[in-house]
Amino acid sequence: MSFPSPDFTAPSRIDAAILPPAAPSLPQQDTPAEQAARAAQLAATRQVYMWTTDEPSLPGVPLATDVPKQDVPTIAWFAILIGVGLAIVRNALAVKLDGVDKGELDTPRSTYEAALAECDAIEQSTARIAAGHAMKDGTSLLGHFVDEVEHVVAAVEADTQLAKLEAHRQRIEALIKVSAAEVAGLGSSAPRSLDAYRALFRTLPVPGVAYNFQDDACFARLRVQGPNNMLIAAAGDALPVNFPLSPARYAAVVNGDTLDAALAERRLFLLDYAELAVLTPGTYGSHAKYVWQPIALFAVPPGGSALVPVAIQCGQDPALHPIFTPSAAADAQWGWEMAKLVVQVADGNYHELFTHLARTHLVIEAFAVATHRHLAQAHPLWALLVPHFEGTLFINDQAATSLIAANGPIDHIFAGTIASSQAAAADDRLAFDFYGKMLPADLAARGVGTGSTLADYPYRDDALLVWNAIREWARQYVWLYYADDDAVVGDTELAAWADSLAGEARISGFGPIATRDQLADVCTMVMFTASAQHAAVNFPQKDIMAFAPAVTGAAWQAAPDCERGQDKPGWLAMMPPMALALEQLNVLELLGSVHYRPLGDYRSNSFPYPPWFQDPRVTAPEGPLAWFKGALANVETAIAARNAQRRQPYPYLQPSLIPTSINI
Repeated sequence: MSFPSPDFTAPSRIDAAILPPAAPSLPQQDTPAEQAARAAQLAATRQVYMWTTDEPSLPGVPLATDVPKQDVPTIAWFAILIGVGLAIVRNALAVKLDGVDKGELDTPRSTYEAALAECDAIEQSTARIAAGHAMKDGTSLLGHFVDEVEHVVAAVEADTQLAKLEAHRQRIEALIKVSAAEVAGLGSSAPRSLDAYRALFRTLPVPGVAYNFQDDACFARLRVQGPNNMLIAAAGDALPVNFPLSPARYAAVVNGDTLDAALAERRLFLLDYAELAVLTPGTYGSHAKYVWQPIALFAVPPGGSALVPVAIQCGQDPALHPIFTPSAAADAQWGWEMAKLVVQVADGNYHELFTHLARTHLVIEAFAVATHRHLAQAHPLWALLVPHFEGTLFINDQAATSLIAANGPIDHIFAGTIASSQAAAADDRLAFDFYGKMLPADLAARGVGTGSTLADYPYRDDALLVWNAIREWARQYVWLYYADDDAVVGDTELAAWADSLAGEARISGFGPIATRDQLADVCTMVMFTASAQHAAVNFPQKDIMAFAPAVTGAAWQAAPDCERGQDKPGWLAMMPPMALALEQLNVLELLGSVHYRPLGDYRSNSFPYPPWFQDPRVTAPEGPLAWFKGALANVETAIAARNAQRRQPYPYLQPSLIPTSINI
């Protein structure tokens, strides 16, 4: 599988391509005149890239005041997004038309049919724009001379076309929304069922998880290759004092094992959602929503490699929340399914607010703004990092003003009041430990590194391959421009950059950079977070979270207070109303389907998209860029071989499927 590529090439802005110079330099290497030019360029750039902490939906988080023109996506990106969005809207309209036919919705068929016609018009308009920017005579324009007048005219036309595409995007966003009337009516004519949730995929493929999410093996597998596989942690040598699982109950679940042996051999692993205590449960209309702070225990059985679920406590206080375990008893089955749903609701909130939004999108925005404000375009690190920020300010602005705004999808789908969800995401971003969250350090801190008893951990194993490739690329690049550690210390722009990140950008744990090794680590973390880490948390949304019964943001009934006596209708009643499940499908299918510019594809965002790096020392056949592309190809091959052997493939960290930046 590879990135979808439109059959056209498009200009994206009026200004000529902004490219790094053929000989980037450190500020201490420049003449006084060159240093003055760098300072003037940075002063002008700081008037464009400015900080604010006053975004109402993300209180206190340093963000860009607006989206500079050069950060607006290209026509090619819009075309991909619109294509995906139209498929989603048509699916949703098919569901709503079915609701009309069943008498569930009072909306006239003509309303939805008109929306389908509007989709056709948007598709045709987008196709015309694409055709207007097609390659001439089937060849690239790269080798053709374009005079200044022609360039300006084309760029002005592109601005007009970008405005049309943005209007199409906004209309698609509006069509994706569900109304209160649709929430009340859709699915009301028949008892709730899993088949009804699957039927929400009318014209889209039903994800495989829709048929196996109830399997305990699937539940366990999501901890290590799902959307939120960065929370699982070793239990250590004792269970938490507020999780009183008895040895007898443990032994009844894990055949041939004892609790003492599992603890001694470090084969127990925990999910603890205590951090979700900051959420205040909200409502939708007159309906209460629920979210809890469960604790879930998993084990690697003796001689095994993969997790099995052992026990779930639906809250932090064992006096209020009894422990549930898997059971062969028929009258305990649905209590266990309810307990797993409690975990999945918690996981959905933790993932979307913390792991996804706060720790990738918002962290990278800080680096994007600081880089533009403090590293001159002549600086080698500007050249290295800027491609990893493509589209981020634009997509984050959409998230802040729509996704996590009042009456937006987070407000509808997730459990907390919108104010508490916003505050939770903001506080988690401000608490993000930059060095502590570096992949090797994070794995070690959670006790799940390569030497742990958790042998089956696809995210860890694939992520380390990508991390190491990026780390060596960063090392070679840094060594090319910094002769020694003294050159790092003497870089005044780098020092200002680091000060900005530690200060006005509020990146916890950040500070002065004193060595080339440290600088390579910092660059690795930025590039990995913007590319692979975001891919790992974003793209499973389509395959797993788009099907609401598998992972969702809120429960709609209280957690069970006992294992026995529960039933399937009670379990189904905990799931979201059908129309909100459709809204969840719409949003997460979109976020998980847009792939644009894979890792290692470094190009300008300006027509005709020339190669980004201009320094022949970087681009030489034996240079660092060629090494990096070769390393990514090797990683691709290695992961493909692993996936051929895995029970469930894990494609999200294949380099061909990792965007270079957070652009969705």
